[in-house]
Amino acid sequence: MFFALGRWCAGRPVRVLAVWAAVVIAAVAAVALHGRVTTEAVVIPGSDSQAARDAAESLPGPVSGNQPIVLHTTPDGPELTSATARRAVEAAAADVAAADHVVAVATPYGPSGGAAMSADGHTAYLSVGLDVTGRDITPEISEAVLSAAEPARRAGIEVTAGGDLAAAVDRRSTAHSELIGLAAAAVILFLTLRRILAAGLPLLVGVLGLVVSLSVIGLVGHLLDMPSSGATIAAMIGLGVGIDYTLFCLTRFRGLLTRGHGVPEAVGHTTASAGKAAAFAGGAVAAALAGLALGGLPLLYALALAPGIAVLVAVLAALTLLPALLALLGHRLGHRTGGRREGRRAQAHIKDGEGAVDVTEPARARRFAAHVADRPWRYLLASLVLLAVLAAPAARLAFGQLDAGDKAAGTASRTAYEQLAEAFGPGANGPVQVTETLPTAAEGPSDHRVAPVTEALARTPGIEAVGPARIGPDGRTVLWQVTPTTGPGDRRTVALVEHLRGTTLPEATAGTGAVTHVGGPTAAQADLNARLADRMPVIIATVVLVAGLLLLLAFRAPVVAAKAAAMNLISVAASYGVLTAVFQWGWGADLLGLDGPLPIPGYVPLLMFAVLFGLSMDYEVFLLTAVRESYLRHRDNRRAVVDGLTGTAGIISSAALIMLCVFLSYLLSEDPVVKMFGIGLAAAVALDATVVRGLLVPTSMVLLGSRNWWLPAWLDRILPRVDIEGTPTSAPRACDHTAKPAAQPPEAAGSRADRLPAP
Repeated sequence: MFFALGRWCAGRPVRVLAVWAAVVIAAVAAVALHGRVTTEAVVIPGSDSQAARDAAESLPGPVSGNQPIVLHTTPDGPELTSATARRAVEAAAADVAAADHVVAVATPYGPSGGAAMSADGHTAYLSVGLDVTGRDITPEISEAVLSAAEPARRAGIEVTAGGDLAAAVDRRSTAHSELIGLAAAAVILFLTLRRILAAGLPLLVGVLGLVVSLSVIGLVGHLLDMPSSGATIAAMIGLGVGIDYTLFCLTRFRGLLTRGHGVPEAVGHTTASAGKAAAFAGGAVAAALAGLALGGLPLLYALALAPGIAVLVAVLAALTLLPALLALLGHRLGHRTGGRREGRRAQAHIKDGEGAVDVTEPARARRFAAHVADRPWRYLLASLVLLAVLAAPAARLAFGQLDAGDKAAGTASRTAYEQLAEAFGPGANGPVQVTETLPTAAEGPSDHRVAPVTEALARTPGIEAVGPARIGPDGRTVLWQVTPTTGPGDRRTVALVEHLRGTTLPEATAGTGAVTHVGGPTAAQADLNARLADRMPVIIATVVLVAGLLLLLAFRAPVVAAKAAAMNLISVAASYGVLTAVFQWGWGADLLGLDGPLPIPGYVPLLMFAVLFGLSMDYEVFLLTAVRESYLRHRDNRRAVVDGLTGTAGIISSAALIMLCVFLSYLLSEDPVVKMFGIGLAAAVALDATVVRGLLVPTSMVLLGSRNWWLPAWLDRILPRVDIEGTPTSAPRACDHTAKPAAQPPEAAGSRADRLPAP
């Protein structure tokens, strides 16, 4: 099927390119018309915070909730309580009320605005209600609202958006990161492929796939809650795998041309071998991401769906767009001839799905591979010690929560947070919502079932202020706005939420039949982290099992599959250790533009795990396929390891270096979550391509010998035969590169390796 698909696309390149051009234009046009939608709202079905949120929505109020516009003057400036400042603020409020989508504006001078004016009179805020939800507040809406506050600015008052208005203002493009990643990839590709045209092909395919996937993700945001970091993570992963998959296929295509295949035949065989391997690897990433669905959280669905879309688009591009481009460019993509000194190169003949491929590698790669294979215990133990040291901090990894105070300095969110915290206390940035549902309608705030809750909240340690009880239209729903003494990201605020749920509210409502809930940003994040911690073992076990089964299907070797899964776990643990040391402990945080240690949201390690387990399949499949094919030819395990490591060293190093540059380029983002993914993924890829694939895998395979390929007879009978590298159909040369394997050495006696089909 893959061979036919490649030949079909190669035979109709103009038609295929026209379809892709139409898809790109349609995707970009759809986003231009409908826009990209993101939201930081967290929905946690069945949680206490979600119940509080649902109850609060029954009370009247603007769809957007109250969005603050912070007004601030310096200590030596005019007080906002002065007559001049008041006239300017009220004029600004009137203009804001006239802006599009604004339905309500409350000033600090109104009957209910006393709490919106600081004691020193230098900080206050307008409460703005809009007719759109927080997810639909665009940068244009936010800018229009802020522009309407010009009368206050003319009076010397600093005006800063807060809440969702600030999030919209701070929503910035990551195009500079993509450009830096592409520039670095271009240099690496040219050094690897030695032709400008060949080096440009992976970039072209990667960029087109990125445009399509980001457009689709932007449109999906209209259907479900898509966090802003979701699209950035998708771009990070989609660009990396798009370039890598194209590089793998292009390398195979160039090798086939070198051995005399015609262009159409080479395209077909490339799609049937490297293209099929890319589809397998992409499917593995998608399967790993699908495991996040077990978390039962819409946030995980969105964060898994975004990179999943990017990876699947990259696979489609490798299977359709790339064959068409290969057919059009043909021999212009081939190797340069001449100029290589014979003594500096060695030929590693690695049998692929279309016959033997001559993979030209530096002689030093073979010397290194042989050196490692001759000292397996030394390098195995050294690798394990290094990974253990890096993984050690992960034992202290604790889920936390970020707030606007963790944003980059100078952003609207950070500025508004700091001004409100200084004027009203840190808890003003993350009020806690307490709701009560009564069995019958209340008579008012003094009702014997309502007043005790108000009094109990006021007496609770850790609470700065308690707003008046608001009773809903049905008379049964009551809402209190509670201001903690600590900020929304502070662990003490989480402890307060737990105390309210476990002690304060049950005691205050005992015998009344009322049901209480605690919500708000801190409560929602605490519930999210608790849910993630509860589901994480199941998700990890599922992803590991799926990955192991996929490798078992690919290589028909239980030992290889189990060992690969275990090594992937070790690699992920090491990346967790780096993540913990850099962010939770703050080691080198200043080099990343951070002020110090940051809490790590629970979804970051979980999503990292799924992504990394899927991405590691790329290098695992490429290396193990080469080792396995060499072993099937001569049944010499050590020689197979050396051949496989030698033949794949260059391409794995180049692919990993490209991925590394792409991930690190996103450290320029001001979003701390994006920085976390950039560091975590970059550390994992670097370790995976060097320590794990370069040392740990080959040394363990040398020590295990022929046991690597042991396969019980019963399992051999029931396992389907999945040939991920394609089956050779013809060779363009007279010599036969697919000779029967040599006699089995003594170490393989009694094994089931002879049952392995030649790929």
